[in-house]
Amino acid sequence: MKPLEGIRVLDLSRILAGPVCTQILADLGAEVWKLESPWGDDTRRWGPPFQEGESAYYLSANRGKKSVAVNLKDPRGQALVRELAARADVLVENFKAGTLARYGLDYASLAPLNPGLVYCSITGFGQTGPRAQEPGYDVALQGITGIMSITGEPDGPPVKVGVAWIDVLTGLYAAIGILTALWERASSGKGQYIDLALFDVGLASLVNQAQAYLMTGEVPGRLGSAHPQIVPYQAFQAQDKWFILAVGNDEQYRRMTEAIQHPELWEDPRFQTNAGRVAHREALVGRLAAIFRTRPRQAWLEVFHQAGVPATPVNDLAEAFADPQAAARGVLWRVAHPTLGALPLVANPLQFMSRTPAAPAGPPPLLGEHTRQVLGAVLGVEEAELERLERDGVIRSRA
Repeated sequence: MKPLEGIRVLDLSRILAGPVCTQILADLGAEVWKLESPWGDDTRRWGPPFQEGESAYYLSANRGKKSVAVNLKDPRGQALVRELAARADVLVENFKAGTLARYGLDYASLAPLNPGLVYCSITGFGQTGPRAQEPGYDVALQGITGIMSITGEPDGPPVKVGVAWIDVLTGLYAAIGILTALWERASSGKGQYIDLALFDVGLASLVNQAQAYLMTGEVPGRLGSAHPQIVPYQAFQAQDKWFILAVGNDEQYRRMTEAIQHPELWEDPRFQTNAGRVAHREALVGRLAAIFRTRPRQAWLEVFHQAGVPATPVNDLAEAFADPQAAARGVLWRVAHPTLGALPLVANPLQFMSRTPAAPAGPPPLLGEHTRQVLGAVLGVEEAELERLERDGVIRSRA
């Protein structure tokens, strides 16, 4: 039995933050009804790449869900979704603040029908404040929360993280909040409302950088791959390729200087403490960079491995998935997809829970694949009515 078996999730979210959250819940055993418009989640059209009409973006965050395609602009569609919400344990949505209230699908409207409902709203800026009505895409939030100001080379432009970083983190926070609310509901019997903002998550995820600014008032800048508070802790270029050297304490630094046969870099009093190395970053990093360019990457990695100094290659994605550790950890799941066959997907890291591991509940669904199944089984809508609703454009199915 999976840990969330019996939990029903009505997923009105699109794009990434909400779908990441609900995919986690599906992997842990929840039944997730992915409520889509008749034309589908926007990410179904985000590409290339596409395979048999399915986008990689959509496939990455919708595993194990049931697609129910309903037109929310039709009052009959709104009524169907309201009935599903009355039978759900959790509702996740990421509409612009106030939109669902127009359909009678906001928390204030649904809580009287289902007092135990855990309702999670994900927006760019939350339900309150001067920006509450503004849309919030990940790249815009990376800009406004400051992460781009500390990402990139010192003399280069601001750079966004290579994936929708705030969206993914918001999905994780949403899952934590929902699971916390479900745990509390077990004793109180009451659901609750979760107002989650990408803006808040972006600022919270600045962790040490934010705290350093709050303590000192000094605005951090871009350091490339380097760390603001640890040296050496960054990428270096070897004779052929790049690698990461991550020296986390003074003893590792001492071993590193011995391993590369440059004891003078330890004997120099400027470099014997991390604080000293941070203060004299340019002098030390310049010396190390010149040394590391003299040998191939693999030679340095072997040296550091023997010395017990943390170092890794800077891989591209092909190299990352080809690493023997990836196979050992089972980072790919293959699920049977109705049109794509055996579909490789990145596994949920919670698959190593000892008694109730995460596991795929199925492939990402086709648009409307489960509309009739869910509306029939959950709401008792009869086949003749389903036919009528489909003819009228209220629902879409693959029948």
